[in-house]
Amino acid sequence: MISVKEKNKKAFEGMKEKFGYKNPMQAPKLVKIVVSSGVGSFKDKKKLAIVEDRLNKITGQKPAKKGAKVSIAAFKVRQGDPVGFQVTLHGDRMNDFLDRLINIALPRTKDFRGIPVSAIDAMGNYTFGIREHIIFPETADEDLKDVFGLAITVVTTAKNKEEAKAFFEHLGFPFSLLKKEELQGKKVKKDKKPKKEKAE
Repeated sequence: MISVKEKNKKAFEGMKEKFGYKNPMQAPKLVKIVVSSGVGSFKDKKKLAIVEDRLNKITGQKPAKKGAKVSIAAFKVRQGDPVGFQVTLHGDRMNDFLDRLINIALPRTKDFRGIPVSAIDAMGNYTFGIREHIIFPETADEDLKDVFGLAITVVTTAKNKEEAKAFFEHLGFPFSLLKKEELQGKKVKKDKKPKKEKAE
């Protein structure tokens, strides 16, 4: 199995024909991966410690605590209260995390049918969510009451959405042909056929 690191190096060879690259520096590259988890609803300090510890195990790096910038009375949040944790990965840790995400974690997702390609933005980055962190084998034995979700942002040097999509496919991202709503289990309304006019 070819690693993400090797695929990243071969992006020029794999994409130059489609995009007309003449120099390897023109091919898109991975910049960083940001993994974050919101804990605004957790008031138990033990749960906060669990999220911090699990993110550490999943990413191999200690997460940074993010505090609330302003107080919001309706949500019982004071300025400075922890509302989430974030990890920014570069280099080998980034490549290792992406290898485990694509080849191990995502296929372990219940009823997995791919990830939505529509989540690629115009800047060439990709952000998607994971409902249960236990898809990572490092935390597979977790108690259900302690399960939490993750947001993952993959930042690249791609110039636009089309180039980013081709780059992610080159890296092995398991994109789905289904619409985002269908992947979330929602019913998608089909376009109604126009009624034929009766001849007079």
